[in-house]
Amino acid sequence: MNRRVLILLIWFPLILLLVEALFSYPIDGYNVTGIRRLERLSLVMEDQLRGTKPPYGGQRSISDIKLNLQNARGDSLAVLPPADPEFQKQVEALFPNRHESYSLAALAITPGQKLRFAGRQAERQFSPGSVGKLAIAAGLFAELQRLFPEFTEQRRLLLRTRTVTADRWVIPNHHQVPVYNRENQAFVSRAVKVGDTFTLYEWVDHMLSASSNAAASVVWKEAMLLRKFGGNYPPSAEQEQQFFDKTPKDSLRMLAVAVVNDPLRAAGIGENEFKLGSFFTATGKKIVPGERSTATPLGFLKYLIALERGKLVDEWSSLEIKRLLYMTARRIRYAAAPALDSAAVYYKSGSLYRCKPEEGYECGQYRGNAENVMNSVAIVEHPSGRTYLVGLMSNVLKKNSAVEHQTIATYLDRIIRKLEKKEEIKMEEIKKVTPAAEDSTETEE
Repeated sequence: MNRRVLILLIWFPLILLLVEALFSYPIDGYNVTGIRRLERLSLVMEDQLRGTKPPYGGQRSISDIKLNLQNARGDSLAVLPPADPEFQKQVEALFPNRHESYSLAALAITPGQKLRFAGRQAERQFSPGSVGKLAIAAGLFAELQRLFPEFTEQRRLLLRTRTVTADRWVIPNHHQVPVYNRENQAFVSRAVKVGDTFTLYEWVDHMLSASSNAAASVVWKEAMLLRKFGGNYPPSAEQEQQFFDKTPKDSLRMLAVAVVNDPLRAAGIGENEFKLGSFFTATGKKIVPGERSTATPLGFLKYLIALERGKLVDEWSSLEIKRLLYMTARRIRYAAAPALDSAAVYYKSGSLYRCKPEEGYECGQYRGNAENVMNSVAIVEHPSGRTYLVGLMSNVLKKNSAVEHQTIATYLDRIIRKLEKKEEIKMEEIKKVTPAAEDSTETEE
């Protein structure tokens, strides 16, 4: 047995005890994950540190976070149902006066209610932008499953203990990530710098919660190394550099694309529905040549369905990715809709905007006049039980797409709430007019 794997097995019982005793994540999940920002968040929640607390919907613990479709209902979604006529009609009514590029796929899965699907140009292709990082998450967890098919806590241990120092792969980047020093409790949000060291768990968290391009390239690179070295992972720094410098570029390209897209195909997501083909940093693209990336709202929705069914790699991976998508930081774009404040939101968004000179127009963030793509992917779980999945994509030039997506989130939530309330009233009325079944039990004389 490989020495690195043996060390993990020796330490596994101790870590398992720790997990069983302190399994309260994500809010105070530092002891489970080693993600340092979670320790700080826990102290903020306990008023031991100054900081902004998450909204009510962002204060759930691990016992509250579950997969919603691990049953016959989920099995029925192996093929999407036809659009619900009333839901479809109301979704279409959102867009007559909005730009033609708006594309949406939504599925209401509230317990006790019928499944409701609606779409608008759900198969229209866009660049996935930062939502493509969902494919990297699937790729990493697929490689962990390949290495430890039966021992899920060994996967967690590797995520906790593998440290990676930022080097050429992170250049350039601008997204800020939370950096917390446990020794002096200093906290700062800043871009990743060469020389920063984070655990693999933290790199994945930076990739998803902070949408760091640097982190995305690091995680994708590590997933490739897992595929290449298997039980000999992690390689030495020399082995890693030799692999990337000596392997033919075309072979690196094919490996990279396979690592992040194979799990999507295994989950039933077609290549035209969601494909990631290129690294998120310029240096990453230089080391590993890329391909075209594409995505559709339907592909994003299928990703969320596979996640909720426990079919994105496997049940453990699906639940862990869902936890990593749970919003415990400031909500932005689609997720910033006030109607969602009390809801748990599992979310990823991405924007891609480009500007060109235009007299009389001041171009800026989320308001590109050459390109202005905005993508939102969300699972919304209200305290009332109302639960739905949504993928929304648009390319509306010169409009603040962050505000637009927030507005649509508000309207969509209202539509689903009213439809489900109407169904509840209807069922109550049926109960009132339906006579109770007569007691037909016969007694012996």
